Amino acid sequence: MPLATTRRTGLVDQVIEQLRSSVSTGEWPVDTRIPTEPALAETLGVGRNTVREAVRALAHSGILEVRQGDGTYVRATSEVSGALQRLCGTEFRDVLQVRRCLEVEGARLAATARTADDLDELWTLLDRSEALRAEGGDDFARADAALHFAVVRSSHNAVLTALYRGLTEVVSASVITTKAVQPIAEFARHRGLIEAIAARDTARAGREAGGFLDELLDGLPGGS
Repeated sequence: MPLATTRRTGLVDQVIEQLRSSVSTGEWPVDTRIPTEPALAETLGVGRNTVREAVRALAHSGILEVRQGDGTYVRATSEVSGALQRLCGTEFRDVLQVRRCLEVEGARLAATARTADDLDELWTLLDRSEALRAEGGDDFARADAALHFAVVRSSHNAVLTALYRGLTEVVSASVITTKAVQPIAEFARHRGLIEAIAARDTARAGREAGGFLDELLDGLPGGS
């Protein structure tokens, strides 16, 4: 929606919200290039300087990445995710350790708080993940990350879920990275995790959630 008729005060903030919405709703997925500065200025009905300031602000927060001579790309879906990516960086061990902390507690809470609808979703996502396993690649990574997120969401803890949502892009990247070293037992453990949640067995749910990540950590150079 053009913003030319809005008051000048706070116009940059309004453009920031418009661009942020395009990212968070999936209109502009992660790793895709957003429209050019002139195109955005025309679409939003504002000056190029306003667009430039908004893009700069979102790049500073980690949502966008400006690549000189190539364009501007979506780096993360939220400031939380952008911050987590900066904190984790390319250190794979850090990503796995953060995943373990959040997923173990999420699984334990899910075993107590899950609903019948939650279980239906978990089984559906597991079937999809297993079906895509042999293919690997981005589709498998997205399916596996969706399963992990659904477990945490089944905890019905809003704070934990919001924090894990911010970690989604980091988790997806780590799944892609670990595809070559994932133990076969991981998928059996995923099934065991859902069985534990279904049985409301909090202790087993925690063990199952952390087990395969422990194996991956142990398999990294230097051990866990």
